[in-house]
Amino acid sequence: MGIGVERVKTYIHNFDDYIQGGVPKGHVILISGTPGTMKSSVCYSILYNNAKQHGIRSVYMTLEQSKENLLQQMELMGMNDPKVQEMVYVLDLATIRKNVTEMMAKGSWLQVFKMYAETVKKDLGFDLLVLDSLDVLEMAAQMTNDRRNDLFYLFMWLRGMDITSFLIAETSVDNINGGRFEEGYLADGVISLKLQSIGETDVQRRIRAVKLRSTNHKTGYFSLMFSDGMFRATQVINE
Repeated sequence: MGIGVERVKTYIHNFDDYIQGGVPKGHVILISGTPGTMKSSVCYSILYNNAKQHGIRSVYMTLEQSKENLLQQMELMGMNDPKVQEMVYVLDLATIRKNVTEMMAKGSWLQVFKMYAETVKKDLGFDLLVLDSLDVLEMAAQMTNDRRNDLFYLFMWLRGMDITSFLIAETSVDNINGGRFEEGYLADGVISLKLQSIGETDVQRRIRAVKLRSTNHKTGYFSLMFSDGMFRATQVINE
């Protein structure tokens, strides 16, 4: 593990070994990938296992699906311990929209969203946050004129919250080709998930730490599998 750097384990078996024990505490980590790469499941698993192993409280903000739908999906994956779930607080769009709308007179959508998150932090005292997804937050906040500047201040605010945050993004790092990827440059870390075709009939999930500040990490892709309630990363064998 890195000297003097506190870390948050991902609890992806083997993967933490590849990133010096976990992601640095207090950092903003981008979890990027196309649909079907299990970004939401990976992020929820991080919260769930940190609650289970260390009693760490967390918040999962889902702007894309209902709380019931998300928890049902996670229960099917075996992450259904009620005592653990009590420490992983799920807020869905309906709840967030209701609270933000009630406060809208106090500023822009993004300003009010930040105020709401700070209120939740004060009430719950959580240490980990998942925002699912950055793309939907951008649309709701109408980040169009100066996207890089808006993201810069969003990420700076997250660091100031004294939490470790995971932002889900529907971006494939492999397909940027010089296009805009401000979030990747501004984030403290980028973990990429992708689907890799194997032969003509098989598809395999892959995971890669693209960048992690304060970490001497391996940068290649690893196979990502899920079984017996746990994610595992293994060396790629088949191409």
